[in-house]
Amino acid sequence: MDTNETALYPVTDPFATHEIEVDNGHRLYVEECGRPDGIPAVFLHGGPGAGCEPAHRGFFDPSRYRAVLFDQRGCGRSTPHASLMANTTWDLVSDMEIIRQRLGIERWLVFGGSWGSTLALSYAQMHPERVSALVVRGIFLCRDEEIRWFYQEGASWVYPDFWQDYLAPIPADERDDLLHAYHRRLTSEDAAVRIEAANAWSIWEGRTATLRGNPSVQAHFADPHVALSLARIECHYFVNQAFLAPNQLLRDAKRLASIPGVIIQGRYDLICPMRSAWELHQAWPAADLQVIPDAGHSAFEPGIRRALVAATDRFARELG
Repeated sequence: MDTNETALYPVTDPFATHEIEVDNGHRLYVEECGRPDGIPAVFLHGGPGAGCEPAHRGFFDPSRYRAVLFDQRGCGRSTPHASLMANTTWDLVSDMEIIRQRLGIERWLVFGGSWGSTLALSYAQMHPERVSALVVRGIFLCRDEEIRWFYQEGASWVYPDFWQDYLAPIPADERDDLLHAYHRRLTSEDAAVRIEAANAWSIWEGRTATLRGNPSVQAHFADPHVALSLARIECHYFVNQAFLAPNQLLRDAKRLASIPGVIIQGRYDLICPMRSAWELHQAWPAADLQVIPDAGHSAFEPGIRRALVAATDRFARELG
């Protein structure tokens, strides 16, 4: 394993890639990395709408894991790009089951951060018998107060300089409900309006993702292809409370009782503040809560990277 501060395994090429048709015209890009007879694991990217990156493969020891990574509906290499049609949490949970069955996997480790933690918890509560272990990071339960914190008022008090650029596309008389003001623009028939809103939305997220500014993270969020799918799909999910009942993921956390898990949280995560990780741990006390004292939100913060790889290494020993 790489012993420098990244703590990631070397990024290897996939041993197999797939395009899987699901429904409503969606085609999912899926890749398998590591060894074909390794411990099955599935990586759930953030957003929703961010897509996977090659670096995500580095969280799994390629000599021990069969890691499955896929771009969720409407993003990354999946098509159609930035589509909101039939794009809900439960569509994605269904997609995971289609992928698992198509690849002949009985049970797998489920790994997800930020929105990926929301999806991981949703899937594990729906299909606990299919989950061998859970590794979740930067916990997001998609409750109204969490959405309001980042998109209306809260994080704005910490980043007032970046907040001004987030506000810029929205006229003053619409700023009392920024989420819906953005939704109107991100679903506009005018491509220029959609693009302006998507860039401002996505750059706000990229600038706040790390404890210290990280140009590579910011550049990823500023990429026009990423920004459009991220902003449109996130906003679509958030105006619909991620298609979850109020407090559903805490209410149903008892369904996780038999699943070994690790919760990894940056102390200074201002996108998904630590309260949600703490409340999840109270509802799922069997999980190991690890608070990283010098980290923000991104999976690529040094302390979070180390903790995530340590978690997958632990489960490689326990499940192997």
